[in-house]
Amino acid sequence: MAAFLLAALVIGPLLADTIGTPATPSYSAESIANAAANVSGFYAPNTFISIYGSHLAFATRAIGPEDIRAGTLPTALIGGGVRVLLNLLPANIYFISPNQVNVLIPSSLTPGKVTLQLVNDARAGPPVEILLEATAPALFEVDGRIVATHGNGPLITSDAPASGGEVVVMYATGLGPTRPAAIPNRLAEIPAQMADIDRFQVEIDGIPVPRENIEYAGVTPGFAGLFQINLRLPANAPGDPRIRVGYPGRLSPAGPVLPLR
Repeated sequence: MAAFLLAALVIGPLLADTIGTPATPSYSAESIANAAANVSGFYAPNTFISIYGSHLAFATRAIGPEDIRAGTLPTALIGGGVRVLLNLLPANIYFISPNQVNVLIPSSLTPGKVTLQLVNDARAGPPVEILLEATAPALFEVDGRIVATHGNGPLITSDAPASGGEVVVMYATGLGPTRPAAIPNRLAEIPAQMADIDRFQVEIDGIPVPRENIEYAGVTPGFAGLFQINLRLPANAPGDPRIRVGYPGRLSPAGPVLPLR
């Protein structure tokens, strides 16, 4: 499951590597996206984002066990030479390539405008401004399908769909502060529910599910910036429903479906 979630963080078209004379990284505020839903302008502290552009890195690689030291996440991958600064704070790097870099926005930042700048081997890209909200809920999705597992672990797919009444686990980013709070640059060691759990909601085809159906909504132990929602599906849930999560007035983007029969 960990490998699949890592793959889910590498979302969007990976363009061909740029070959030639090293150049200054090129990107813009409009070429940055929430990494779960791949939508622009939807950011919060402790949220995964993707930066798209050119000359962003000289290599292509994802975070590996060798990059994590005693539960501490890297701000540069071994041999990568890429750093991303938000208000001069280094972000945790998860994936680099010449045309895409995925990072985790520092959890220590607060909502408001922040300046982002990518540096590739001492070549600094332009400082660009993005806006952080308190939350930016987004479900991880692949090919229009929500990244989710059956309660006992197997991945939910069109060939192995969910069923009404079962507990499924969906994965998200940007759900907001937790209690206890996330520790910057550290993997979560224990479960931690959303601080605003009483307002947290899940909608299935636009209809809120009963609060008691949400068995857990919080961080995924062993990860950082990754949240999970343990949801008991209503017995009468419709087939392949569209699911949104978040808070009143601040739900995840519409679109992805959960395979369900």
